[in-house]
Amino acid sequence: MAGAQSLQVKPSGTAQLGTFLGVFTPSILTILGVVLFLRTGWMVANVGLMAALAIVALAHLITISTALSVSAVATNMHVGAGGAYFMISRSLGLELGGAIGVPLFLAQTFSVTLYSFGFVESLELFWPDIPQRPVAAITVLAVALVAGRSATLALRLQLPIMVAILGALISLVAGASSSAQESIQPFDGIEGGLGFWAVFAVFFPAVTGIMAGVSLSGDLKDPKKSIPVGTLIAVGVGFLVYLLVPVVLALAASPESLGSNNLIWFDIAAVEWLIIPGLLGAILSSAAGSILGAPRTLEALIEDRVLPRPPEKILGMKLTTGEAAHWLSTAVALAAVGLGGLNAVAPVLTMFFLTTYGMVNLVAGLEQLSGAPAYRPSIHVPWFVSLGGAVSCIWVMSLINVWAAIVALTVEVAVYVALRRRSLSASWGDLRYGALISLARVTLLKLKRLPVDPRNWRPHILIFVTGEPRKHLDLLRFSAWLNQNRGLLTLCKIMVGDLEALAHTSDAATRETDRFLDDEGVLAFAETEIVPSFESGVLAIAQANGIAGISSNTLMFGWSEQPERMLSILRVVRQAESLGKSSVVCRIAPRRWSAKLKRIDVWWGGLQNNGDMLLLFAYLISVNSEWSDAKINVKTVASNAMTHDQTDRGLRELIQRCRIKAEPKVIQRATGETVQSIIQAESRDADLVFLGLQSAAAGEEEAYYERLQELVGDLPTVILVRAAGDFAGHLL
Repeated sequence: MAGAQSLQVKPSGTAQLGTFLGVFTPSILTILGVVLFLRTGWMVANVGLMAALAIVALAHLITISTALSVSAVATNMHVGAGGAYFMISRSLGLELGGAIGVPLFLAQTFSVTLYSFGFVESLELFWPDIPQRPVAAITVLAVALVAGRSATLALRLQLPIMVAILGALISLVAGASSSAQESIQPFDGIEGGLGFWAVFAVFFPAVTGIMAGVSLSGDLKDPKKSIPVGTLIAVGVGFLVYLLVPVVLALAASPESLGSNNLIWFDIAAVEWLIIPGLLGAILSSAAGSILGAPRTLEALIEDRVLPRPPEKILGMKLTTGEAAHWLSTAVALAAVGLGGLNAVAPVLTMFFLTTYGMVNLVAGLEQLSGAPAYRPSIHVPWFVSLGGAVSCIWVMSLINVWAAIVALTVEVAVYVALRRRSLSASWGDLRYGALISLARVTLLKLKRLPVDPRNWRPHILIFVTGEPRKHLDLLRFSAWLNQNRGLLTLCKIMVGDLEALAHTSDAATRETDRFLDDEGVLAFAETEIVPSFESGVLAIAQANGIAGISSNTLMFGWSEQPERMLSILRVVRQAESLGKSSVVCRIAPRRWSAKLKRIDVWWGGLQNNGDMLLLFAYLISVNSEWSDAKINVKTVASNAMTHDQTDRGLRELIQRCRIKAEPKVIQRATGETVQSIIQAESRDADLVFLGLQSAAAGEEEAYYERLQELVGDLPTVILVRAAGDFAGHLL
């Protein structure tokens, strides 16, 4: 364990690896690994040469788009430890980053298992009856021990392996040239061979090697330079090799020979012994690259608190986070040995890597589309290339195995939901803000050109409170019920005083209001405004609130026991009407609602154009789960017997046209009886009362306030509504 400190993700200031050793070497050796030596001939045998080349081309198209997307994102940010996970989480947020990072970690650890099985298959040349699983497990442990001693040592050992692979390729080509068949059938495979997509699933892990280099991002001296250059060159070289080898094998052997002998390279090569170091070295170096990348992804997940921090001691040994990540990765790779052989592990890897590739492409595409000023990559990739790569990943997943794709996506969605519930917070911004801003801009421009009609009206409510918002919880609840997620809801805290003296408290107050809204589960925006006086401040805010035609159309206030404040509110109501904004004043009585059927009384006057908004708000309240069993009564007063029946018929027709479930009731006023006394008698036992609010003339606010006090009297919770705007009287 003496060298295990090298497992820790180094700060950028101490990172030492360059482009060749840190990115190109692990990437190309992982690409030219077990699939090249043991499954390329098998691929040609099953689907034929032309279909095999099509598999190579399609897999590399996805990989090339991903490599370009990786290059674009890497040149736009400081890439820290964690490779692909770091890029995704810093662009799409911790939740989505974790949802991809956890499967990516599993894919990297399963890769170690895949290459270990490949190593076992290669040993069959010398030991035909080799026990696959035990030897694969021993191989996993051996590779982990070497990588655990020193990451730099493991990478330097790959240089002679690269030379050995080159020697193996030269020997193969030379041997095929001297023993080429007279003719080949490029479209023929063996009888009963596997289908195109089943073979694609086995081949695809060969092109996932770019993640081996990207995963070492925390160890690179200059990630912005090394990742793009090393990755793109590795993909290009790998593509050329995979185009060459199937042709060479098809020329040198029949499909039957290629399908029955995974070690066919030894029969074709000009110098047989040159294949052995290339084969064994390629497989072990691929395993080493994966066991170096997986712990770094895991450690980044732990550092971001996506995964819990491991215990400081394991089996009595004190371990750093990097050491623990290394041995946990090894344990997962050992567990994956139980999946079976190479062909069983490869499709699982393919699904996880395809989702990772898809998300990297999505990040680059959305960054480009969002048009964020901060997105200025040195390598520009058109958005359609990146998004095309993302769509291709999902498409290929569905073609390979729909159920496996569903399982992979379900795992990622489950991780995402779990992380959302934990409410992880990040200290960085990501592209979601820019992408949503772009989407909002497009939407607002579309809305600007659409005609406005009463049927499109939504209650955009602007609530004004003074003091702590928590003291106005009932007012907030009623505003949310009136809104019912049909429109925008904004809670505005008014601070009356000097701007310079109070400005430093504004942001903190808004954050506190946001936390309060989250705690109460209310979907609303929070604002804090500093104004010289309540009345002038409310009117200024009401005029300025909104964007691109979506502005508050309804102002909401709580009833105040202070006469001066109520007179200010009444003056605001009159002036807000001039601005085309409706007003709502709530006098909320202590809660007395029971589990029994609730009753909502709506008093319909008919002279002030308030009736349709009163009835609409009553309906919106009733669709809330807490009021779902409420009975709505629409009541009005008839002055004499002659108008009673006519008013009753009109009210019933109105309710029928409005398609709102409500019961009409017309009360005939007796001689000497006032409207106030009738309302008091009829609605004393209701749970909620809606009343119309007049616009008091200038100078008459005090007299009207006194009448309101008489009208409200001992009633339960009362909502006073003043409808205004172009659609007043036409909302229903």
